[in-house]
Amino acid sequence: MMTNWNGTRTLILGAARQGIALARWLSRHGSNVTLSDSRSLEQLASARESLADTNVTWAAGGHPLELLDTTDVLCLSGGVPLTLPIVQEAVKRGIPLSNDTQIFMEVVPCKTIGITGSAGKTTTTTLVGKMAQRTKDEGGRMKDEESKNSSAVQSIHPSVFVGGNIGDPLINYVDDMTADDLAILEISSFQLEQMTISPNIAAILNITPNHLDRHGTMEAYTNAKARILEFQTEKDTAILNHDDKGAWNLRNKVNGKLLTFSLYDLAEGLNGAYMHDEGLLSLRDEYAYLPLLLREKIQLRGDHNVANVLAAFTIGHAAGFKLDDMLEAVEEFRGVPHRLEMVRERNGVRWYNDSIATAPERAMAAIHAFDEPIVLMLGGRDKDLPWDEIAKLIHKRVDHVVLFGEAAALIQKAISAVGGERSAELCHAKNLKEAVALAAEVATAGDIVLLSPGGTSYDEFKDFAERGENFRKWVQELS
Repeated sequence: MMTNWNGTRTLILGAARQGIALARWLSRHGSNVTLSDSRSLEQLASARESLADTNVTWAAGGHPLELLDTTDVLCLSGGVPLTLPIVQEAVKRGIPLSNDTQIFMEVVPCKTIGITGSAGKTTTTTLVGKMAQRTKDEGGRMKDEESKNSSAVQSIHPSVFVGGNIGDPLINYVDDMTADDLAILEISSFQLEQMTISPNIAAILNITPNHLDRHGTMEAYTNAKARILEFQTEKDTAILNHDDKGAWNLRNKVNGKLLTFSLYDLAEGLNGAYMHDEGLLSLRDEYAYLPLLLREKIQLRGDHNVANVLAAFTIGHAAGFKLDDMLEAVEEFRGVPHRLEMVRERNGVRWYNDSIATAPERAMAAIHAFDEPIVLMLGGRDKDLPWDEIAKLIHKRVDHVVLFGEAAALIQKAISAVGGERSAELCHAKNLKEAVALAAEVATAGDIVLLSPGGTSYDEFKDFAERGENFRKWVQELS
């Protein structure tokens, strides 16, 4: 762990949001920073401009190994693979690896909540942030992507900071934090791979096949997720999803207090948030029992979102949030962009943007959220994940599938290989814009058109948000 960066030589790979934030902070704290990116100097013009007031050195067009000759610490931005030759060479030379979240955790002065999982991280993190911001105490303020300029937001903590893998990297704000603040982080498996510090409250929502193109095996992926628990102490709290095998199997790694959440009644001896058969969300902690609210009060669709709400209640309880403020936050919460977001209703057809669904498992959760006939828009770039289970579900629950992107042929093969009593109709589009037009042609009144791609956006867009924004735009342009 390093807390004094003055005079150090740091190499950062990747000049996206996390790399730029870390470069700025390290430079401000006296490190000699080199920022390396595979893009050209021309392509990096806006990134370079954002760091024009720093002493950062740029290495564009690749990651030559000689950069390691003057490197004390190598920092990886999110998504930078460990298989890069420069990363493997750094490991051989004994150069330590780090990232913006690890460095943030090394210097943060306040309590931290960390949330990870294959799906639901952003929804749960955002909702926990809303709960924290509502928990009242005079003179509070808040920092997050949507409210950086907000003033005097009341909170149990003088400041609530929400970010990490979403929004602003919290390294941007760590110098402003005090011991009485609260930091709420979404943490990805990519970030956890280099981390040697765990948050005070650590939640694992689920562990299902994802990012196997990066991690290689489910075992490696699970091990990365488990690191969020590894460095906790007996004073800390771990929250694991009781309904998810991947998360619940990690309970033997818990060092402190264990809480859980479930869509079903909890067995005796387990504490956390759960749902009765009649749809009443409740909370139990030892001998204390609290009814929370009825499922029908939740504005979000799908069992997976009910699970996210239960996780948020459990996290909020562990953090000491006020019950009334948690309840108000849940009842008012309508989700976050690109996550089962209702875009418009046109000719009796409702269009939903679930661009965040970059794995088949997540697209399956979206399908399960609807009882209406579905026109499913599926595609993008494959992550070496299995498509057979979603293929079976499609034959049971989906009427039309519009395939697009690099993975279209692979997905069609998986769907065609699965038999069933009924078959979904398939059509192909060259790109997402054409897929929107084809979906509009086949959808009829009463249908749901669901963009829940199951693949990443990188074959056509820079990220899932840009994909979702374009989907919104093209749907709104339909006459």
